[in-house]
Amino acid sequence: MKDLGALKYFLGIEVARGAEGLFLSQRKYTLDVLTEAGMLGCKPIDTPMEQNHHLATADGPSMPDPAQYRRLVGRLVYLTITRPELSYSVHTLAQFLSNPKVEHWDDALRVLRYLKGSPGQGILLRKCNDLRLNAFCDSDWAACPLTRRSLTGYFVLLGTSPISWKTKRQPTVSRSSAEAEYRAMAVTTCELKWLKSLLRSLGVHHSRPMRLFCDSQAAIHIAANPVFHDRTKHIEADCHFVRDELQAGNITTSYVPTGHQLADILTKALGRQQFYYLLRKLGICDLHAPT
Repeated sequence: MKDLGALKYFLGIEVARGAEGLFLSQRKYTLDVLTEAGMLGCKPIDTPMEQNHHLATADGPSMPDPAQYRRLVGRLVYLTITRPELSYSVHTLAQFLSNPKVEHWDDALRVLRYLKGSPGQGILLRKCNDLRLNAFCDSDWAACPLTRRSLTGYFVLLGTSPISWKTKRQPTVSRSSAEAEYRAMAVTTCELKWLKSLLRSLGVHHSRPMRLFCDSQAAIHIAANPVFHDRTKHIEADCHFVRDELQAGNITTSYVPTGHQLADILTKALGRQQFYYLLRKLGICDLHAPT
C-alpha cells in the first residue's frame, strides 16, 4: 500500500481541483484517440453529428476493415464518462458494429473532428450546491426507422453537478409519443431511487422530493390522473410505478419547455445553436479553452 497523494490521474480520467470544485476530463485520452486515428491535424467541427442523419438506412459499401471501426467506437464509449454530449452519437454509431458501412466510418471521424475542437472539455462537480437530485427525461418517439422503437434519454444533476446520464433504445415499440415519454419517466424514476439510496449510504440524506422534469404534458397528466382508459391500459405497470412514487412524496414532476429540456441533447442530433445552449446548461466546461 502506498499513499500517492491527492488524485490527479486515474484510468485516463484527469482530476483538477479548484475553488469551484472538482473538474473531470479525459484530455490525454482524447488526444491519444485522435493520434491513433491520424486526426490530430484535422479541422475542428462544431457538433458531433449532423442533423437529420440517415445512418440507419445507409446502403453504401461496407468497410474493408470492420475491426478498425469497432476499436474506434469502443474508445469513444469510454469518453462518454466525462462527455455526456457524446452519448447520442456513440449510441448511434454502436448500432452498426456488426456490419459498418463507409458512411458510418465517416460519421465516426466527424465525432473526432468535434473532439479536436475541445479535447479538454469535461464535467465540473461544484463544491457549493444544495445536494438535491434533479432529473431531466426525454424520448424521441419511433426514432429507429428500422424497428420504430423510441429512444430514452435522461440526465441527473446533484444540485448543479452532473452525476448520471444515459441514452438507450426502449425495449418495446410505443404506440404514442406520450407512452414513449412515460416509459422514459419510469426509467428515470428508477435511476433516481438508486442514486438516492447510494447517496444515503454515503451519508447524504434527502428529506425533500426529487424533481423530475419532462417536456410532455400528456405524460405528466397521466402520472397525476388515477383513471386509466383504453389508450393507457397497456402501460399500466409503469403508470402505477411512477404514481406510487409521486404519492409517496419521493418525486415531484414538473413541465419544462422542449427548448430547455437538457435531456434533448441525449436523444437527437441538434443544430449548433441549440447544442451549445444545452451544453452550457449541463455543467460542462473546458479549463483548457482560451479566455
